[in-house]
Amino acid sequence: MTLNRTAPQIAPQTAQAFALVLRPGLLLGLLLGLGLLLVRPAAALETKAREAILIDSATGTVLLEKDADASMPPASMSKIMTAHMVFDRLRDGRLSLDDELPVSEKAWRMGGSKMFVEVNSQVRVEDLLRGVIVQSGNDACIVIAEGLSRSEEAFAEEMTERARELGLTGSSFANATGWPHPEHRMTARDLAILARDTIENYPEFYHFYGETEFTFNGIRQGNRNPLLYKNMGADGLKTGHTEEAGYGLTASAVRGDRRLILVINGLQSVKERSEEAARLMAWGFREFANYALFQPGETVEEAAVWQGEAEKLPLVFPEGLTVTLSRKARKDMTVTVKYDSPIPAPITEGQEVATLEIDDGNGGIMTFPLIAGAAVERFGPVGRLFSSLKFMVLGPR
Repeated sequence: MTLNRTAPQIAPQTAQAFALVLRPGLLLGLLLGLGLLLVRPAAALETKAREAILIDSATGTVLLEKDADASMPPASMSKIMTAHMVFDRLRDGRLSLDDELPVSEKAWRMGGSKMFVEVNSQVRVEDLLRGVIVQSGNDACIVIAEGLSRSEEAFAEEMTERARELGLTGSSFANATGWPHPEHRMTARDLAILARDTIENYPEFYHFYGETEFTFNGIRQGNRNPLLYKNMGADGLKTGHTEEAGYGLTASAVRGDRRLILVINGLQSVKERSEEAARLMAWGFREFANYALFQPGETVEEAAVWQGEAEKLPLVFPEGLTVTLSRKARKDMTVTVKYDSPIPAPITEGQEVATLEIDDGNGGIMTFPLIAGAAVERFGPVGRLFSSLKFMVLGPR
C-alpha cells in the first residue's frame, strides 16, 4: 500500500489534498489480484451500424458507442415509448389489461406493419400491447394513442413530455408509430436509457417483449427481433426500419447475473442487423464482467477529522459499489481515495466528503463519490483550542 500524506496547516480552509493510493488486491482484497482494465466509453471495436451503444444495465457503464448522441429516425423502435406510456397507466391503475379501446377508421387504414384490427371494433389493452410489441402494429399504436389521449398528436406530445421526465434529452415524438416525420427523432443513448427504465421499472409487463409470436384475428405473426431466436439469453426489445433510418434494433440479453442493452441503427439489411447485433452482444459478454467492490455501508477508508468530537470518519458507499471492467486489464490499475485531510467538522451523515477514483493506467478513469458514514459534531471553543494544540504537537494522526 502506498500512502502519500501532506501535513495540513492549522486552518482547515488551507488543508492539503490527501490521497490514499492502492493497487489491486490491497484494499480489503479490492480486486482480488485481477488487475482489471477500467472501461472507457469508446471501445476500440468497430461496428457497421451508423449509430450504436452497448451498456451494462446494472452499472450503466458504456462498453461501446458510436454517434450515440446523434439525432436519428428511430422508426418502430420508438414504439418502446408507446408501450411505456401504457405500462405507466397500468401501474398507477388508470388502465387495466382487460380494458377495451375502440378502433377508428384512421387506425384501421394505417399502413405499414399491422395487427389487423377491424374498424369500429373494441380491442383489449393486453392484445394491443402484444400487437405493438410482437407484431409492431402501427394500427395498434393508433388505437392506443386515440384511446388514451384526445388524438395521436396529443399522445405524441405526452410521449415527448414523458421523455423529458426520463432525461431523454434527444427525443421528440410526432406520432405513436415511428412513421417517418422530420420531428420524430431519438438518439441511440436515449433508446438505451428508455429500455433500461422499462426493464427495471415495469418487470410485470416486460415479458411481452420476449414473446416470439402472437395471433390476432386469426393471423399469426412472429416477433422481428432476431436475437430472440439465437439462444443467447435475449428477452427484448424492438426492431425498426424505414428507408431513412435503415435497419435498427434495441435489444437486451441476460447471461448469468449480467444484463446488457444494445442499440444499433442504420444497418443495410435484415441479415446485417441480425449478425451485427449478435456479434456486439456476444463481445460485450465475453470481454467485460461486473465486480462488486464494496458491500452497502462497508467502510472504504477512515479519514481524519478536524476539530470534531470524533477523530476518525468512516467513508462509505451506502448502496455498495459494483463496476463493469474489461477482462483484459493489467496490474497497473490503481484505486485512489481522495479528500482534503483532515475533514473539518461539523459533518452530516450522508454528506459527500471524498471521491474514489479508478485509473486503468492508460487514461481511463472513473470517479465515484464517497459518503460520510456517521455524523461528527464540531467541538466548542475550548475543545477547538485543545484540538489545535494537540495537532501542532502530535501532527495528523
